[in-house]
Amino acid sequence: MKMNQAEKKHDLLLKPGMVLKGKWHNKRYVIKRKLGNGAIGTVYLCEVGAKLAALKISDKGTSMTVEVNVLKSLQKVQGSRLGPYLLDVDDWVSTYGNTYSFYVMEYLDGQSISTFIKDNGDVWVGVFMLQLLEDLEQLHQSGWVFGDLKQDNLIVTSAPPRLRWVDVGGTTQIGRAIKEYTEFYDRGYWGMGTRKAEPSYDLFSLVMVFLNIYYPRRFVRSKSGSPSDKQLFKKIDDVKVLAPYRYILKNALIGNYQSSAEMKAEVMNVVHRAQRKTRSQRQAKAKTANKVPFLIETAGITLIAFIYYLISIFI
Repeated sequence: MKMNQAEKKHDLLLKPGMVLKGKWHNKRYVIKRKLGNGAIGTVYLCEVGAKLAALKISDKGTSMTVEVNVLKSLQKVQGSRLGPYLLDVDDWVSTYGNTYSFYVMEYLDGQSISTFIKDNGDVWVGVFMLQLLEDLEQLHQSGWVFGDLKQDNLIVTSAPPRLRWVDVGGTTQIGRAIKEYTEFYDRGYWGMGTRKAEPSYDLFSLVMVFLNIYYPRRFVRSKSGSPSDKQLFKKIDDVKVLAPYRYILKNALIGNYQSSAEMKAEVMNVVHRAQRKTRSQRQAKAKTANKVPFLIETAGITLIAFIYYLISIFI
């Protein structure tokens, strides 16, 4: 007997303490709590062999297979941590006798980028911008775009602080149509480009990630019907912290970068200028005891933060 949608939804509701056993590999996963819902399935925190992991389960088997293939592809990118590590792929047969697909991945514990910057200072804006561009460059070179790049799909882990991806469900092969997107981060919604999977699509979304940090309630497109470049440019101009990056962010919005490497090089130039300015001002004031400022650049880009970036890309 075929289940209706309400029954299927209840069937997939995994409760804390429940044990989920894989049909093929016979591994047992103890459900701890729900981490979140996505367009494809639900992600739970689980315990396996006294270790924590993230388990995603869905009744959309084909879509789950695509996500698994993406994770496998990302793991083949040498020297990069693109997305969480894939640990297991299996099926689960519910008490109702229905079979669901699931996969288990590395559990990334950390903070949202907004919370981290609020707690640790705007100094990290440039660092995370570079980290994200570094990872996107690797992703694009491997033939994919992130697609649904947004704050919800990013997390900051510690020791040292590192921006990581927690959901690659929207990742799409270059040249195809973006399969998942969120309006606020989507250039198609803003009338500023197509939904074709290409590097410039991700770079538009990257700008919106950093705007969302300073506009936590987001904002909607004006009703004029014209392209939204002026509206978005003004939003950038109104955020003092983003001042050193204004030219770069605006170029990314209008698609002037063909690759993440181009944008990363310009962000790096801003960082280098900030370092030179910091050094020169420190030297000029070195004769004045106890008045050597450590934070000089308006955007808060400091030498120590840049060092954290360099460390993070090699870990």
